[in-house]
Amino acid sequence: MITPNDLLDQQLTALKLPFLRENYQETARRAVAKALGHVEFLAMLVDGEHRQRQQHSTERRIRQARFPYLKTLDQFDFSYPKRIDRMKVQDLFRLAFVRDHANVMLIGGCGLGKTHLAIALGHQACIAGHSVLFTTAIDLINVLSAAQAAHHLDQELRRYAKPDVLLLDELGYLPIDRYGADLLFQVISARYERGSIILTTNRPFKDWAVMFNNDATLTSAVLDRLVHHHELVVIEGTSFRIRKAKDE
Repeated sequence: MITPNDLLDQQLTALKLPFLRENYQETARRAVAKALGHVEFLAMLVDGEHRQRQQHSTERRIRQARFPYLKTLDQFDFSYPKRIDRMKVQDLFRLAFVRDHANVMLIGGCGLGKTHLAIALGHQACIAGHSVLFTTAIDLINVLSAAQAAHHLDQELRRYAKPDVLLLDELGYLPIDRYGADLLFQVISARYERGSIILTTNRPFKDWAVMFNNDATLTSAVLDRLVHHHELVVIEGTSFRIRKAKDE
């Protein structure tokens, strides 16, 4: 014979309420011990279920973001770069740029923490409930090139256009031909005033034409869409990795 508890367990499973199923008996005992009313008892269970779902949703967004590793703002050493606007960086973590569909540009040499800050921003956006996708510029171009060859470019473009935040890392580290630049431009155009881009690059704006195969027209079109609504963080100094290697 099915007991009332067995029936309740089955129903909570069917309703996909795992926290309630796993905790209602212990919560009931605590409610009795504290002489809590029925509504307070129910509120404790619902609050636990809600918190668990929020945690699972956050974990899912972080997995879907495909970060190569996780970093936080607390882990960033502001004392190391020769130049960085700490107040501006900290203000970015309010995520107003995501709500405004603006972009964040992190510019500086290798080994200065651009990717660290970009991932930390993306991670914070996931915690705040925003969808995020990480990719390097070259990986994005390679994926889109393969998609075009397989005749499903539109599908891949939608994948890069959909997240609230696209984290585009390492722009400028490898040369980009006209074909690759056109694909990158399509992604930037699709996201223009619809979603945010966090972009890291080792090249100042004046050198972007070289990066895009000296195509001034295309460079101007890319920059126009990226900087129309943007926050700029310039980081200067010596590579942390090189300095660490020398110290060793």
